[in-house]
Amino acid sequence: MGTTQPIRNKDELAAFRMYYKDIHPNRRNYCLIVMGLNTALRISDLLKLKWDNVYNFEHHVFRSHFLINEQKTGKNNYVTLNGNATDALRAYFNERHPTEHEFIFTKATCRRQPINRVQAYRIVRTAAEETVQDEHISCHSLRKTFGYHAWKNGTPPALLMDVYNHSSYKVTQHYLGIEQDERDEIYMNLEL
Repeated sequence: MGTTQPIRNKDELAAFRMYYKDIHPNRRNYCLIVMGLNTALRISDLLKLKWDNVYNFEHHVFRSHFLINEQKTGKNNYVTLNGNATDALRAYFNERHPTEHEFIFTKATCRRQPINRVQAYRIVRTAAEETVQDEHISCHSLRKTFGYHAWKNGTPPALLMDVYNHSSYKVTQHYLGIEQDERDEIYMNLEL
């Protein structure tokens, strides 16, 4: 397979997620990976997030949800911030002490500019090379991993279709590799 894959193995996923927290500490990179895994946003949408999208500066609290207009589709998406995402954001926020309109994932040399997609790819690939046995891991794997594990935990693909803003169930099914996994399970569980 030559296409981007989700991280299916839970142990590898845990190691991948924690790489920039425990092995090679970097709060920005850790936060990028955690946000990607827990929001299912495309990397282009993650990189354009500003602190006021996720943090209410007036009340000094992290938001539980935020609205984003997806760059690729032009559709609005109401995103939930779960505990893992909020914890990663909080640790990074406390280190940075940002202003409202700063991008979250900025260059080390310039806090006014977000990192670019190439740098985000390098961040993800470095963690993947150290922790995951699949060479087909990229930024888009974060989004696919969210859906794959949600599906494995019983989330109906039709609901994931809505989360992803896909136009059809078939697209979501193919996107998550559901058909192949179901076929593999038949063969693995059947011994004649």
